[in-house]
Amino acid sequence: MQRYATQESVNPFIPFSDDPPVVARRPDHPVSSNFVKARTTPVSSTELSTLQSAPSKPLYTNKFYANLFLEGQTCPAWTMPYSVWWSHGGTNSNSWGMSITLIEDNQIAYGPANDDGCCKFYLAPIGIQNIALSAAELGPTTSMTVDSMEASSANINFSPSSDAPPILSLPLVQGMGFVTGVYRGCTPYVQSSVFFRMFIPSGTINNGNTEKYRVVLEDGAVWLIYRTMDHGTTLGAPMQQLSNTTICGDAGFKGFIQIAKLDDPANESVYDTSAGAYAVSCTVAGIVSGSNGRYSFIWEKTGLPMPLLMYALPHHLDSFAPPTSACVTNIKKRSTTKGVMAGVLADQWIMIEKLPIDIGFAPWTPATGSVTQLSDSVKQTITAVAAQEVEQDVMAQCCLNSMYFSGKGLAKFAMMIFAMHDMANCPDIVNKGMSKLKDAFATFVNNTQPNPLVYEDQWKGVVSVAGLNGDPGQDFGNSYYNDHHFHYGYFLYAAAVLGYVDPSWLADSKNKAWVDMLVRDFANSGEDTYFPFSRSFDWFCGHSWAKGLFASGDGKDQESSSEDAFASYSLKMWGHVTHNSVIEAGGDLRLALQARVFQKYFLMESTNTTQPASFISNKVTGILFENKCDHSTYFSPAIECIQGIHMIPVSPVTALIRTPNFVQEEWCAFFDQGRVDQIQSGWNGLLQANHGLLDPKAAYEYFAASNFNWGLLDGGASRTWYLAYFAAIAKL
Repeated sequence: MQRYATQESVNPFIPFSDDPPVVARRPDHPVSSNFVKARTTPVSSTELSTLQSAPSKPLYTNKFYANLFLEGQTCPAWTMPYSVWWSHGGTNSNSWGMSITLIEDNQIAYGPANDDGCCKFYLAPIGIQNIALSAAELGPTTSMTVDSMEASSANINFSPSSDAPPILSLPLVQGMGFVTGVYRGCTPYVQSSVFFRMFIPSGTINNGNTEKYRVVLEDGAVWLIYRTMDHGTTLGAPMQQLSNTTICGDAGFKGFIQIAKLDDPANESVYDTSAGAYAVSCTVAGIVSGSNGRYSFIWEKTGLPMPLLMYALPHHLDSFAPPTSACVTNIKKRSTTKGVMAGVLADQWIMIEKLPIDIGFAPWTPATGSVTQLSDSVKQTITAVAAQEVEQDVMAQCCLNSMYFSGKGLAKFAMMIFAMHDMANCPDIVNKGMSKLKDAFATFVNNTQPNPLVYEDQWKGVVSVAGLNGDPGQDFGNSYYNDHHFHYGYFLYAAAVLGYVDPSWLADSKNKAWVDMLVRDFANSGEDTYFPFSRSFDWFCGHSWAKGLFASGDGKDQESSSEDAFASYSLKMWGHVTHNSVIEAGGDLRLALQARVFQKYFLMESTNTTQPASFISNKVTGILFENKCDHSTYFSPAIECIQGIHMIPVSPVTALIRTPNFVQEEWCAFFDQGRVDQIQSGWNGLLQANHGLLDPKAAYEYFAASNFNWGLLDGGASRTWYLAYFAAIAKL
């Protein structure tokens, strides 16, 4: 695929537009943002947050800290490896501050096992208050608010009442090495519902600026406490143990207290090396040049000039550039659903990825590359099928009351059109298909579909009206920011094909502006006036989160790795067709990261060492939450649905994220020896198409059969595309 010049370097993390949204605006949203306050950055305990009634910046809806501003504010947030949650007075310690939990292997709960010993789900317990950071001044009138919301961080404030300034703030940053509480002239409490067995003052570090304590809990775990005074002040009286649940500091304390669980006494010096510094936010930066991709996490830190201790996930460790690899320590901590993390002493990380820049619209596998050549006999077969498919009622299949199903329909016909345009060379069918597809797409650009889109000013994003005045679950929760990458990714792909086949379609600025608006909603390359940076994609975790403005005891989740990858692929292709190298490079970098991440966490070969051994025979995680993996779906317990939702749609990137060995293992586990034939629905065709990655000739023959049952095609699948895809990679 022709791309920007090899010499050109592209920054995929800069905004590309600040144009107003091109749909109607409305000022309200059913979910209040009352607990979200103005943007501030916690620099020190002496800098008070300026709290306003409503922030004006675009807000993040799908990030790890969302539970802390949703509904009752009692569900946890997972910074990994730590999780935090508002105690709200409901623990043995009667704490009104922030509880801290770190889970060990022996605390993971496993669901019932099937015949081969594989468990259906596993989860980490919630509600265990290992340690809490609080203050004597907090009580039943305590108010917790969130400010400084960014893609990988947020600042949490505790005030004695809703009309009082904050006295305790916790900057939450993904991967943070310590949980840090910044105190602003109050009486600090360090508490535990597991109970303190021993409280051991352990001297000072950092030239006397930081006091150190060890505590041993009744479960035998050792935790470290570091107390650092603000610059220009001196350490007061040592902290004192008041009871088996509470340790108290001086009244009027101004400074910060840091908490860390000690994994191994041999690593204690690493914690001492970093104590006194803490991260308050993270900037994602990067550069793309040809097939070489590099991205970095650059943390803004404050406190003392010590190196940051941050925790890396397994996929980070595998992609670290040599300078970052040299900073990896021996500290290990278990994450909840993404394996073992390692401590890294560095103020920034650099990760390197090889980008799949050769993937375009055409059928692709790592072995064949992109293929468009078909034999004359195959072209005849495909043309005959396309002649039937193009006669379908495109408007009826695409202009529905669901953005998700509408998008799938549009992408289906776009795949058919590409196959006929570039592979079968049949202009009559292409012209007829393009006319119908343009008419259907225009319905959405004109916003005359059954449930129009609006730009809502409270959270600042583009949502369907379907759930704004009633059931929030309408259209899978689109109105509450669920699944935007799934839904809008299909529209991007269809638009990319329209623009590729007919560049004059892009010349209508109305079309391009509408599609660019969707890009900015779910995958903005940088924050602008109207949309946040990267609403759906989590650059730290390496994949998207589907859950929006819904509180969840197990955190954010995602049940379709394949549709996540398809959204990134659609970004790439839209950027390519519109000559927007920022969008294209961002799509490529996401795809490279997803290929690594999905094979670590979502798609489990028998050699997988990240997920628990008793879970990997499920082959897919099902729904991966921050705190739980559940081999299930939200819509069906059927095995073809659980596995198939991680296959859909079969596209050029399917072979990037699903290795041949994985496809073989999954097929043998659930669908071989005639079992697939028992599935008489559209999932059958999807399973057959997925297996075509291993045996494309057999897949071609299946879809080319003269007695083919069209009822075995998913509503978003094109039989024409399947035939072209498998004929091409089988070189028929």
